[in-house]
Amino acid sequence: MTDAELLDVLSETASAIRDALDRLGDWGLAGTRPGQYLSDLAADEAAMAVLGRAGVGVLSEESGLHEPEREIVVVLDPVDGSTNASRGFPWYATSLCALDAEGPRVALVVNQATGTRFEAVRGGGARCDGRPIRPSGVTTLSHSLIGLSGHPETSYGWRQYRALGASALDLCCVAAGAMDGFVDCSDDAHGAWDYLGATLVCREAGAIIGDAFDRELVLRGHADRRTPVAAATPELFAELLAARRAHGVQEIG
Repeated sequence: MTDAELLDVLSETASAIRDALDRLGDWGLAGTRPGQYLSDLAADEAAMAVLGRAGVGVLSEESGLHEPEREIVVVLDPVDGSTNASRGFPWYATSLCALDAEGPRVALVVNQATGTRFEAVRGGGARCDGRPIRPSGVTTLSHSLIGLSGHPETSYGWRQYRALGASALDLCCVAAGAMDGFVDCSDDAHGAWDYLGATLVCREAGAIIGDAFDRELVLRGHADRRTPVAAATPELFAELLAARRAHGVQEIG
């Protein structure tokens, strides 16, 4: 498939998920595994139908790894921010990233509450609703607005912070300049589906993104986890990463 054809498949998948959510009467917990909602299951079923017809492999948060030997494997979070979705908080997304042998190739992250779309093609830049995006250019932590996942034991020295509950969207906000950085304050809490779509969006926009412990972010195993950190500039990334490593995490009982 061409990049354009791949993006069409990802777009069709996101639309199918939106249709499935529109038909859903109960957005509560599914009673299957901890933290899995009925919206997750309905969205995954809709996504798998589209991706299956497209002939790609899939790594889904909800249903695992399918056809990993295929040339293209789509890393899928059907509903990133399921708790937000269940409570009517309009910050939840479908995140899709098509991987080939070289890594992330095409990505789409859609805020399913508002319709806002972030997309990127390797070597082709990143866009929000069709417009090119770029990070803020902030270079110092003391002047920054930082998105958080998890709970830090203390301030890392930012000017302000936000904890919004959908990492794919939070990371795309770094790419688009709405936030200056993002840090996961928990150790290894994120699967590839949480951040890979936004990783390509960040890199194509010019933001810096990596793992807090210098590990590869591209994962193909359902049990694999990472600790993503992103920033608008190399200077801010270095300062945020140093603060993350210095302060560690706080266990929450």
